[in-house]
Amino acid sequence: MNSKTTTPDYLFESSWEVCNKVGGIYTVLSTKARTLQQSFQDRVIFIGPDVWGEAGSPDFIPDDVLYADWAAHAQGVEQLKIKVGRWNVPGMPPVVLVDFKPFFPEKDAFYYEMWTHFGVDSLHAYGDYDESCMFAYAVGKVIESFYRFYRLEEKQVAALFNEWMLGMAALYVQLHLPAVATLFTTHATSIGRSIAGNGKALYAYMEGYHGDQMARELNMEAKHSLEKQAAHHVDCFTTVSDITARECKQLLEKAPDVVTPNGFEPGFVPVGEAYKAKRAEARRVLLHVAEKLLGCTLAEDTFLVSTSGRYEYRNKGIDLFIEAMSRVRKSGKLPRQAVAFIMVPAWVRAARADLKAVVDKEIRTDGPMQMPFVTHWLNEMEQDRVLNYIASEGFTNGPDDAFKIIFVPCYLDGRDGIFNRSYYDLLIGMDATVYPSYYEPWGYTPLESVAFGIPTITTDLAGFGLWAKRHISGEKIDEGVEVVARTDFNYFEVATQIASSILSLMGKSEAERGVIRQRCFELAAKAEWSKFIIFYEDAFRMALAAANARKSKKS
Repeated sequence: MNSKTTTPDYLFESSWEVCNKVGGIYTVLSTKARTLQQSFQDRVIFIGPDVWGEAGSPDFIPDDVLYADWAAHAQGVEQLKIKVGRWNVPGMPPVVLVDFKPFFPEKDAFYYEMWTHFGVDSLHAYGDYDESCMFAYAVGKVIESFYRFYRLEEKQVAALFNEWMLGMAALYVQLHLPAVATLFTTHATSIGRSIAGNGKALYAYMEGYHGDQMARELNMEAKHSLEKQAAHHVDCFTTVSDITARECKQLLEKAPDVVTPNGFEPGFVPVGEAYKAKRAEARRVLLHVAEKLLGCTLAEDTFLVSTSGRYEYRNKGIDLFIEAMSRVRKSGKLPRQAVAFIMVPAWVRAARADLKAVVDKEIRTDGPMQMPFVTHWLNEMEQDRVLNYIASEGFTNGPDDAFKIIFVPCYLDGRDGIFNRSYYDLLIGMDATVYPSYYEPWGYTPLESVAFGIPTITTDLAGFGLWAKRHISGEKIDEGVEVVARTDFNYFEVATQIASSILSLMGKSEAERGVIRQRCFELAAKAEWSKFIIFYEDAFRMALAAANARKSKKS
C-alpha cells in the first residue's frame, strides 16, 4: 500500500471523449495521458463509450494481455460488454471502452437511486441526457468490477469524472465504493453555457443569476441538477480556470476545491526540419484547395488566418471572427493577399464532388466555383449562420478580392474528402489564428496555436487568455498572444481591434514573424502538462484525504 495519501495507487479517468473525438475534452485527456502514464505505469485506466460497434474506434488498439484476467471475468461472469486495450496517443495508456446500451432497462431504477440518495432530479430529462447517464452508470459498473476483482480495498484508489455526463458515475462510485476518492471536473457549467448561448449577458449580471431558476427558465433542469449535486457530493470538485470557478460558485453554489488548468503535450509538435517541412506541406495543401475553389492563383506568401472549435456561433466568437475579417477586407490596406479559414464542424452532407474532382485530378479552374465560400455541402445550407453572415458582409471571393474567406465545415480527421489532413497538420501552416470567444472556460484552440508557433488573438473571457496575461501583457500580437478585453457590450470595438492586429501582422517581415514564433513557443512551454500536473496532485491529495476519513469513520 502506498504510504502516502498524495498519489493514488490506481486512477480511473472517464469521459464521453475517451477515444471519441468530439470537442476540447478529447484534447485535455489525450495530451494529459503521457504525463499520467509516466506516474502510474499502466495503473491509470481511461474509460470511454463504445459507440463504434464492429467498426472500432480509430484511436483504440486492442490488447489481449492487459488486465486479461479481469476482462475475461467482466465479460463472462458479469456480462459487461467491454473492450480492453490502449489509447493510441502519446503514453499509450490503458483504456476500457464499454457498451452502455444494455443498461437502458435499468434506467428508471438507477434514476430513482440517484434521486433518493443525492437529490438528482431527472424528471425533465431530454436529448442526450439518458444516453450520457447510462454511459455513466456503465462506467460505475466497470470501476466497481475492477475494484472488487483485484481486491483494491487496501489500495489508494481515485476516480476522476469529466463533465455533467459523468456526474452519475461519480455519485454511483461514491455510494457503492465509499473507499474510492471521487473527483468531478466541470469544464464548463451546463447552465452557464446555456445562458451565454441564449444571448443573455452572462458576465455583466453574473451576481444576479440563480442557477436553479435559470435552469427552469432555459429547460436545463436535469443536467443542471446532476452537475450541481455531483459538485456538492464528490470528495474534490475542480474546474479548469478562474473565470469558470466564479461561474461555479454563483450558478452551482459550490466553489471549486482546486483549479486544474489544461496543459498541452509537446510531443504533438514537430521540431527543427520536420517543423519546416510540415508547415510547408500544410501551406501547399491549404493554398491548393483554396486556388481550386476560388479559381485563381494565390501567391506563396498569402497570409493565412483561421478560427476553429465547436459550432457555438456566439460563444466561440465565430460571428465576431467574420466581422473582424470583413473589416480587414474593407480596410484597403492589405500588404498582401489573404485567406481566412473557418474550421468549424457543421451539419455536413458531403464533401463537394466538384471541388474534390478538381483537387484530386489537378484540373485547372479559371473562375470561382458555385458557392466559393464552402468546401463541403451542408444540410439546410440556406439556414447556415456562418454562410449567411459571410454573404451579409459582402464577401464575394472574386478574382479581384485581395481578402477571401472559406468555411471548412468538417471534422479535420484526415478523412474529410477534400483536405484529407488532420487539424494539426493544417494548423501548422497558418500565419495567425483568432479565437474571440465570449464563453470559453479554458480555450484549447489558442493554446494549440501557440504550441505550433502560430500567433493568436483571444479574449479575457477565455481561461487561457487570463492565464496568458499572467506571463505576458497580452496587449500586442507581437508577444505571440494578444488578449482582447471583451465584455457583454463591446462587440464592434473588439472587431476593430482584431482587424488592426491582423493588418499589423500581415505587414511584418519574415524575420519579425520568426521572433514572434519563438515567443509563441516560449509561452506554450509554460503550459505543458509537466508544469500543470501539480494541480491534479493537489486534487488527488484532497480527495484521498476525504475518502480515507470516510473509511476511518466506518471502521
